Amino acid sequence: MQGQRLGEVTPRPTQDPVQRKFRLTRSEDFKRVRRYGKSFAHPLLVLVTQANEGTSVRVGLAAGRNVGTAVKRNRAKRLMRAALQSLIPILVPGWDLILIARPALVSSSLAETDEALQNVLRRAKLIFPKNAI
Repeated sequence: MQGQRLGEVTPRPTQDPVQRKFRLTRSEDFKRVRRYGKSFAHPLLVLVTQANEGTSVRVGLAAGRNVGTAVKRNRAKRLMRAALQSLIPILVPGWDLILIARPALVSSSLAETDEALQNVLRRAKLIFPKNAI
């Protein structure tokens, strides 16, 4: 902790990986997407999609207890957020998405997570191969 005094807090970055306007937060929205949406599976994660009335993409993240302890679940959600950050501008608007972590995601790298996310988004026709980063 060189250059930092005891008790001094390091400021967090101001850029939020998934801004609030792109989040799916209400329980009813999660239930609607899970119930009526279409799912696309990958060994690392599951994508559930449902068209919405708006003109933006909203994303919800979930990591159940089968992923592991709270530390592992939080890591899985951080990986999904980081992989999603660069893809939000090229997503087709008008969709609600839920990303569900699978246990294997915890031990994967960001590059593997990014590849898995692009794979399921392409299969859902929410991004196209030429637009993929």
